[in-house]
Amino acid sequence: MAIDLRAALQEALAADYVLEDELPRGGMSRVFLAVERALKRRVVLKVLDPELAAALSAERFKREITLAARLQHPHIVPLLHAGALNGMLYYSMPFVEGESLRELMGRERPMSIDRITQILLEVAGALDFAHAQGVVHRDIKPENVMLFHGQAVVLDFGIAKAVSDATAPVSTNSMPRLTLQGTSLGTPTYIAPEQAAGDPSLDHRADIYSVGCVAYEMLTGHPPFRGKSPQAVMIAHAKEAPEPITKRRPDTPSPLAKLVMACLEKDPERRPQRAAQLVKVLRPAHETGGLKGAFERAPWWLPWVLAGVSSAAALGLALSR
Repeated sequence: MAIDLRAALQEALAADYVLEDELPRGGMSRVFLAVERALKRRVVLKVLDPELAAALSAERFKREITLAARLQHPHIVPLLHAGALNGMLYYSMPFVEGESLRELMGRERPMSIDRITQILLEVAGALDFAHAQGVVHRDIKPENVMLFHGQAVVLDFGIAKAVSDATAPVSTNSMPRLTLQGTSLGTPTYIAPEQAAGDPSLDHRADIYSVGCVAYEMLTGHPPFRGKSPQAVMIAHAKEAPEPITKRRPDTPSPLAKLVMACLEKDPERRPQRAAQLVKVLRPAHETGGLKGAFERAPWWLPWVLAGVSSAAALGLALSR
């Protein structure tokens, strides 16, 4: 089946792309690395699962993708193209050489506060920009954040929304068929309670909750809720209070711990109402930590050199007087 899909995709897109390797799959799609013939650049092609694609309106899907493709921001990986061929729905994006936040979290345990603050600031900045354009991500998770030249960039903006809005109803009186994980429900570990409940009025504040879940995991090494099944985790999001961050990681600065716990409020009205509020808290902390971190990484002799330069300057000023 895997070989058939790849062969069918290559045949359908032969005029535009040359498929190279298959990458680890996403929640809703098969993922391929390809070379775009026209510009000789490597791109990522994501092909929706056939079962999911069969339930979608291709035109509505492409229309929603077009809206998301307008996002131009340093911390957002742009969408390049979307199409439908031979019953396959696909979209493309630039190939980002780097590691995912999931991989970084597995490699750096525990992650430093400075590093966490930087990543959160960059993700929050991307969300603030997207939300201002009316685009809600709906599936913020470590797999959708990549580290590119040390900077965090967010993947798949608008994809979950596009899939949700493009899902064809079973009948005129029924709700859309959104049973596949990763479509309406996002990823259970990071899902906002209102999103898990299928609230049709959910808004950008669901992304803020998801950021809180990711931040909690970066700080403590574990997501706020775990369970034996996706359903159990989603029930925990709706009903259980997460353990205080400072109990799991006492060195967490109080403003950061309070911000993350506020993002995890069950009621959207009690969360930060805009991603800009996260940026406002995180930016000063990152700038302060950045200076501190720079000195911590400096050679052992640098403070002595700086002290010597300062003393020489002071002596020269005194003699000039």
